[in-house]
Amino acid sequence: MNKGSCQCGAVTYKTAAELRPVVGCHCTQCRKTSGHFWAATQVATDALNITNDAGLKWFRASDTARRGFCQDCGSSLFWQMDSEPFTSIGAGTLDGVTGLTTAKHIFVKDKGDYYDICCHAQQIDTY
Repeated sequence: MNKGSCQCGAVTYKTAAELRPVVGCHCTQCRKTSGHFWAATQVATDALNITNDAGLKWFRASDTARRGFCQDCGSSLFWQMDSEPFTSIGAGTLDGVTGLTTAKHIFVKDKGDYYDICCHAQQIDTY
């Protein structure tokens, strides 16, 4: 069982599903939403159990996706594409040891100029 939350605890979740390896997204939307690049794992939406949604707010990020965040503390938690049955979960919101590794970085052509990608994971210019 994997559990996680926002910073203040107004949003908590758990899942018994196996977590996908982490993908780092460097697109402008992810950088604006998270303050850096977005590192996320993923599970089937029906396998994600949001156990406290008191602070959960959804923001329509584009015509095809939405982002879930805590309206109390501002933590970025989730990303859902409308046409897919999966929810991406901010890897940093998971509690404890995850055992996850970073599989790849996407939208590398959009990354900020103030940092380098220093891990050996695959780097893809777009998606």
